[in-house]
Amino acid sequence: MVERGQEDVEAYISSAPSIARDKLRKVRAAILEVAPDAIESISYGMPYYDYKGRLAWFALFKTHIGLYLRPPVIEEHKNDLARYTTTKSAVHIPLDEEVPTTLIKKLVKARMLINEAHPEKRRYREKPSKDQDA
Repeated sequence: MVERGQEDVEAYISSAPSIARDKLRKVRAAILEVAPDAIESISYGMPYYDYKGRLAWFALFKTHIGLYLRPPVIEEHKNDLARYTTTKSAVHIPLDEEVPTTLIKKLVKARMLINEAHPEKRRYREKPSKDQDA
């Protein structure tokens, strides 16, 4: 059964220009590979992942895909991200380059560890079990 959030994220990707769809799917797959229990939805108009708190977002722009992770992940990985344009909470992945899936997984794992370590800051929803009725 496909959950509502998954449908919304797939609709977001399907509505993108064809040249970007495969790259968006690679970003999505990298996030879900390391965070299979994350809840997918749309937040701020872009795909969003909740895992024991705010985990990650991504969005398509004219020349790049923005990957958004709450601080301090970007700062902590600045050496790994030296070749990318970054902000306090974003990495710009150029559309004319391969999607750095290994790097995305590393960043998402780092945010997961932060979320797991700070239960007092959690604002999340539990992922429904497969046995639970929708």
